[in-house]
Amino acid sequence: MKLLISVVSLNEAVAALKGGADIIDVKNPREGSLGASFPWVIKEIEQIVPEGVELSCALGDAPHLPGTIGLAALGCASLSPDYIKVGLHGTRNKEEALEVMEAVVRSVEEVNDEIRVIPSGYSDFRRIGCLDPLLLPEVAVETGCDGVLVDTGIKDGKTLFDFMSTEKIRDFTEKGHEFCLLVALAGSLQAGDIDVLRKLKPDVIGIRGAACDNYDRKTGTISSNRVMELKGRMSEKII
Repeated sequence: MKLLISVVSLNEAVAALKGGADIIDVKNPREGSLGASFPWVIKEIEQIVPEGVELSCALGDAPHLPGTIGLAALGCASLSPDYIKVGLHGTRNKEEALEVMEAVVRSVEEVNDEIRVIPSGYSDFRRIGCLDPLLLPEVAVETGCDGVLVDTGIKDGKTLFDFMSTEKIRDFTEKGHEFCLLVALAGSLQAGDIDVLRKLKPDVIGIRGAACDNYDRKTGTISSNRVMELKGRMSEKII
């Protein structure tokens, strides 16, 4: 299981790397759960990520505008991240999700077919009015994506576990693995959630707030010590 730390700046990327993050995820929390960062910020961070650590970019909490998102994906792919995550915020059903992700995959492949595309859903989909994340594995495999992520869309202190039971998270993870997809879990996760998450066996867990000095994803700054603590928790023996 890999630890993804979401960062907003070069300094935060340095702190996350010092703490032992496996994946540096560049995003902009001011623009939403999967808010997109600026190209120059991504480029600056890409230059300091060492071999053996992966780079992920959030493409935003995307509306149902396949052409717009496809064009954005092409631009993001030019920066050569390892992963591009697309939040299906404006997609209401599977058919709309297929339209968006087909556009993204085709656009990314125009630039670099080694970049892994990850459609992202929201555990609080009923509050948002978007796609049920349990449909994501089907969307991913039908459009040639490489993995799936479930996060929380509205950041108000509620976590992944407030909207999905352990059984549903296990179903999501197992279904993704049945399709040979990378499975990532996020959603205001805390250090205390790691023991449960490890038993569910996702490939990646994504964290920002719990890695910040004040535990606030918007106003806090990534702390290398907190990242180190999270990484250490992931290595502890499961009882």
